Amino acid sequence: MKEANKIPCRRSFTDTLLELAKVDKEIIAVTSDASGSATLTDFAKTLPEQFVEVGIAEQNAVGISAGLASTGKKVFIFGPACFYVSRALEQVKVDMAYSQMPVKILGVSGGVAYSQLGATHHSLHDIAVLRTFPGMEIYLPCDVRQTRKLVQKMVNHPKPAYIRVGRNAVPDVYENDDFTFELGKANILMDGNDLTIIGTGETVAHCLEAGKMLKEQGIYARVLDMHSIKPFDRDAVVKAACETGHIVTAEEHSIYGGLGATVAEITSQECPVKMRILGVPDENVIHASPREVFHHYGFDYQGIYQACIDILK
Repeated sequence: MKEANKIPCRRSFTDTLLELAKVDKEIIAVTSDASGSATLTDFAKTLPEQFVEVGIAEQNAVGISAGLASTGKKVFIFGPACFYVSRALEQVKVDMAYSQMPVKILGVSGGVAYSQLGATHHSLHDIAVLRTFPGMEIYLPCDVRQTRKLVQKMVNHPKPAYIRVGRNAVPDVYENDDFTFELGKANILMDGNDLTIIGTGETVAHCLEAGKMLKEQGIYARVLDMHSIKPFDRDAVVKAACETGHIVTAEEHSIYGGLGATVAEITSQECPVKMRILGVPDENVIHASPREVFHHYGFDYQGIYQACIDILK
């Protein structure tokens, strides 16, 4: 597994937004006492008139942001993912999704990034819940370059959206900026017809590494970066199922209702195949570092590799 980039995705997000906001005065950043964890300090110092701090009040942050968006402002909320998909969930449902206010939430330290803080700080249900809100979009970028491209598309995007990133730096999946990034369209990182591996967010680098390990054994996997959970690339999944016959999904999320469940919903109706859904089972996560959590539950590169070997037996 290659070393992590030195810059976390949250920093890539805020740095990119700051550069855009210097030119576009309609861009507003809102946070709930999370300037540090969301890396918004430079934004607040540079553009104080485009920055709103509400304190520890996530519900208010969503309501205020929806109000600002209704006047034409391009609003981005920043804060821990766990609170915006629990404490402020009603406001996200009503003020953003139901009202179709194009507010964008950057949920930082998503999944098990706050692993040692326990279940109160984990966000392993966010995809499952937000998928059910009509009009709500969900994105999990996999590295700093993809995060930058996502921000550029989100500024003028007319839909409400939830974007989840982790806390620490992650390996580069894309070596340069010369790659296609289209909302709702998966990227093929490796091609093959023996099976398909699908990841989202921080699991994508692990999926790619597992694909390389399999190739060394003469097994050619198709590896998909499913950065868009909603809208979802249904066509890429159906094509992969029909052409490769086996699918392994890996996600930093409950095994219920997330990436794997979405893939299963599609394949069961269009092209049923043998699947393995790697994620967190129906239990509170072990008390360990994020890396140890990934390994324990088998959605790191080693677990993905072994799941692929097993499904082909």
